[in-house]
Formats: sequence, C-alpha cells, structure tokens
Amino acid sequence: MPGTSMAEGLRRVAEAGPFFAVRTAEAPGEEPRAHGYVPFAELCADPGPLRARITTVAGRLGTDELRVGASLVFQGLAARLWSLALGSAVLAGTLPDLSPERLWWHPDRSAPDELWLPGPVSAADGPVSAADPGTSADRLRAAVVDGHLVPLHRAVRSVCPVSGQLLWGNAGSALFGSYRVLRDGCRARGRAEAADTASALVRELFREPPLHGTGTLAGGGFTRRSCCLYYRVPGGGLCGDCALA
Repeated sequence: MPGTSMAEGLRRVAEAGPFFAVRTAEAPGEEPRAHGYVPFAELCADPGPLRARITTVAGRLGTDELRVGASLVFQGLAARLWSLALGSAVLAGTLPDLSPERLWWHPDRSAPDELWLPGPVSAADGPVSAADPGTSADRLRAAVVDGHLVPLHRAVRSVCPVSGQLLWGNAGSALFGSYRVLRDGCRARGRAEAADTASALVRELFREPPLHGTGTLAGGGFTRRSCCLYYRVPGGGLCGDCALA
C-alpha cells in the first residue's frame, strides 16, 4: 500500500473484524503496564498472567480441567496473532514490528482490546510480495511462529500439562480461521487479488513445520488432525474442523 503509513495500514486491517485489530493510540507518556498489559517477551520468564488467564477461561467454561483452558487460551492468542500478521501482509502489503518486546497483551481483556502495539508503529523490514509467497510466508513464520508461538507454546506447557501436538494443531486451526474470515471479506468487497494472495501465503505456511501435518487443506476447507478439547466443555460439542468429527 504505497504512501500509506503503518498506523493507517493497521486501521484498514482492523476493518476486517475485531480479531484483526490492535490498539495503537496512547496519550503522551502513557504506559501499557499501568493499564495491566504485559509484553509478550515476559510470558516465558513469568507465566503468572498466562496462568491467571487459563484459570479464568476454564472457570468461565465450567470445567475444572486446566488443560482445556490452556488449549483455548493458546488457540485464541494464536488467532489474534495470525489475524494481525496475515491481515497486514495482505491488506497493507507489509508487516508491523510485532517483536515480543513491542507487542503487549492484557490477560483480562478480549478482542480487540487485549493487544496493544504502542506508537510510533513501525513496519518490519521490506514489503510482502504476492509475487514471492514463499519468502513472504517465511517472514510471517518468523514474526508469528518464531517470535510468539514457540515461546508461548513453551509457556503454556509450563503452566499446565497439555499436548504439544494439540497446541500446534490449534495454531493451524487458528491460522485457517483467520484466513477464512480475511478471504471471504476480500471476496465480498471485490478484492479477488487480495484473497488469492492470502490463499497463496496460507498454503506456504502449511508446507513447513510446525504447521505442516497439523491438518489437511482441501476443497477450500481445513480438517485438523488433533482436537482442541472443546468437547470437554459442558455442552461444547465438536468444532467444525475437528479430527473427531
């Protein structure tokens, strides 16, 4: 999106839905920590806020199985990260700087208010090119998987014993869910080229670990090879992409 600032690009990305939005505005000198936010970089060293969120989610769902809360918290955060990154790549043509030191999370809030990227918002190096989806997917993988999901995966499992394979299945499911919302929104607005770019990026992301093997892309849909444990929630049932279905 030539001539468009990263902040303006993020405002356009947010139009795709609340999961694609991130808080950027702040008063001069305003400190995210004063409002209960913590940087992602601290979650491995001090998983206390993550533990609190997992406990809260399990309680709200009416289950005493912390692994269910852990699974769904990880999936929700993965969906937010994928939405923000994939939406920026497709709709803004670049990625914001989402480094763990820059991106803040609030354990007691939900989309769109739980993520804060304090200004000034800067773009990561280089544009995302539809002509080179492999390289662009590598940049997305580095920003989301390496930068956030790998340490988050480790932090969640330090709080609660939950299958590592299950969590990566959640990451794959979260990516496809974010992609489907973005793809369908682009098509509805007559932006077929943007929808095709999203499709190419997602195919590339699923070619490499840790998402490779987490599920099957076919017929415009996704079927995962694991279960997020939502069926363990009273009245929960099975998700549409569940292996158990």
